[in-house]
Amino acid sequence: MTISNVSRRNFLKTAGLATGGLVISVALPMNALAEKGIIKDSGGELNAFIHLAENGDTIIYCGRCEMGQGISTALPSAVADEMEADWQRVTVKQGDADEKYGPQATGGSASIRVMYQPMREAGATAKAMLIAAAAKVWKTSPENCFAQAHFVINKTNQQKLAYGELASIAANMPIPEKPVLKKKSDFNYIGKELPRHDQAAVVVGKRIYGVDTKLPGLKYAAMIHCPVLGGALKSLEKTEALKMKGVIDVIEIPRFNIPFGSIGGVAVVADNSWTAQQAVKKLKITWDLGENAIYDTKEYKQQLVKNVEKPATLAAERGDIEKAFGAAKHKMSATYTGGHLSHAPMEPNASVVWVQKDSCEVWASTQSPADIQKVLGQYLTREPKDIVVHVAMAGGAFGRKFKCDYVHEAAVISEKTGVPIQLTWTREEDMRTGYYHSINAQHIEASMDDQGNVTGWLHRAAFPSISTLFDPSLVRTPANSLEDITNHLFGIENCRIESGDAKAHTRIGWYRAVYAIFYGFAFSTFADELAYKANKDPLSFVNQIFDNNNNKEQQANVKRAKDILAIAAEKSGWENRKSLPKGQAIGLAVHYSFQSFVAMAVHVEVNGDDIKVLNVDCAIDCGQVLNLDGATAQMEGAVVMGMSLALSTEITFREGAVVNSNFHDYPVMRITDMPNVRVHIPDSDESPTGLGEPGVAPFAPALSNAVFAASGKRYRDLPFKPMSV
Repeated sequence: MTISNVSRRNFLKTAGLATGGLVISVALPMNALAEKGIIKDSGGELNAFIHLAENGDTIIYCGRCEMGQGISTALPSAVADEMEADWQRVTVKQGDADEKYGPQATGGSASIRVMYQPMREAGATAKAMLIAAAAKVWKTSPENCFAQAHFVINKTNQQKLAYGELASIAANMPIPEKPVLKKKSDFNYIGKELPRHDQAAVVVGKRIYGVDTKLPGLKYAAMIHCPVLGGALKSLEKTEALKMKGVIDVIEIPRFNIPFGSIGGVAVVADNSWTAQQAVKKLKITWDLGENAIYDTKEYKQQLVKNVEKPATLAAERGDIEKAFGAAKHKMSATYTGGHLSHAPMEPNASVVWVQKDSCEVWASTQSPADIQKVLGQYLTREPKDIVVHVAMAGGAFGRKFKCDYVHEAAVISEKTGVPIQLTWTREEDMRTGYYHSINAQHIEASMDDQGNVTGWLHRAAFPSISTLFDPSLVRTPANSLEDITNHLFGIENCRIESGDAKAHTRIGWYRAVYAIFYGFAFSTFADELAYKANKDPLSFVNQIFDNNNNKEQQANVKRAKDILAIAAEKSGWENRKSLPKGQAIGLAVHYSFQSFVAMAVHVEVNGDDIKVLNVDCAIDCGQVLNLDGATAQMEGAVVMGMSLALSTEITFREGAVVNSNFHDYPVMRITDMPNVRVHIPDSDESPTGLGEPGVAPFAPALSNAVFAASGKRYRDLPFKPMSV
């Protein structure tokens, strides 16, 4: 890693600051991160800026995108902790699109995993330079000084110098080659409950989201797309729309065959967004629906089930499954399914784009500003670096704002009109023509010996893959999307994994927790079913499967999975579950994803078909936690999302089009449904791992197992009780 004191003049120029001081940048060799599998991109440098002004005010830049997950508090707090900065003197700023921040794509629960160490070292470097500056002033050794709360203190006489007084002197001090990091016991902010830096602004509505951007001369646009993927505009009658007061133009947007590009449609441009949205309803459009008009999710799910209940393409194999099944004392099989899901963030897709002859400037809530630069660079035939992207706070994303077609469309409209354009998709438009979590089916067959040990495991999965975004010709799940099955921590000597046919008929996109949702559902629910078949306690049975894992490389992870499951069980009162009132029960599940271990114990009350979730004990081992308050919130949010996908949310297609339109027919959990959630995070000395997504996967199987224990009814299809159309 390289740490440098960047040109102060250049920094002040680019940052728009009026004062001097100490400026620190951090650069990591990206190839090393790529070799470790932390990132895929091997180009560019990773950069984080710290600016300490001469009045003591401190700015820390966050290169990752804030979408409510708290990353813009967590990462800067790691800098502030090592720097011994007073958090009250710290201002956090969002970094706009710039390769100096490295890969800004914010997803995969990777931000803290990648950035934790370099951000700490940046802070430690600044502290060392400030101490050296103070030692120079006092004509003493740096060893005679220490830093505390924005001051450097002389150990011998207790004299103090404020950070602001030292900023300019520190800027000229040598950069330490190996900054010394603090001991865990000395942390001020890391691992503590630190309020979000923007909490007050969020509460009073002062936080600027993507939809809040305003510019002089701004015009507003609304979109309507062909309801079927691959369809095209056949005829357009726009007379009535153009008659509306305030309507400026109606623009046809063609389909662009580039990843994350527009699927084509019609835009209305008006003086305000309400007029534009109302004018869209006046358009008389005929669509050529194309070949995907045959898509019906009810029929398609049935087809996926057929595909996984017959031999499919081999993806991986170990041991001799035929021999294991031939010698089995017990054999069992089950098929698990799930429907499409919509990200449905509270803030619909929104962006402002101004394309001019020599420039293109974007303001957008996005998870991936570099992809915006790439798409617009390709569309406008300009260098991606010449596309200026200002990253706005996203009002929720969950993977949707990785794919910025709404920015691409705004650029097309701005180029054609010559004015800055704010394009806001309605929620209905996003729900009907967005990206979706994959519909899926999984079939598992297992064999057990007379001791109840699982001796063989056949796992066959079929779902349209996210890879179809880049290669629409794919007709089955590629092997790399099945690795969570191949590398599962269950110890099963004989295992066969197969991939069934599954052509994509709509856009499949990353969704919070991604494939872990249906893998976790199948693994933990089937393990529970096997436990009952073997007449064993489900907790002991799962531990037994883990104990049968003889892979030395997985032993540490197996122990962590068992430990976290034990915590969830113990906190839920698992041992005393048989004393619960009739109709109540507890279900357990544990899943490993994004390098973290999450176990959930769900306590339910079942009355007929009515399922009420009473308590959830959620235990997570994600290594060292940066912000305990933020980590707890992430798990609570994961429970809400897990409850929604388990009990109510499903996107339905008929004749190629989405039937759902808004929260009334895609009902996410309401606050009145919220159970009592207790989050348990054991102390850990391990490096930080994923946090944003791992909590989603274990909820549905834990709920399924609880409902079965309470009622004898087994749910194998998500959602259990679809309230959608």
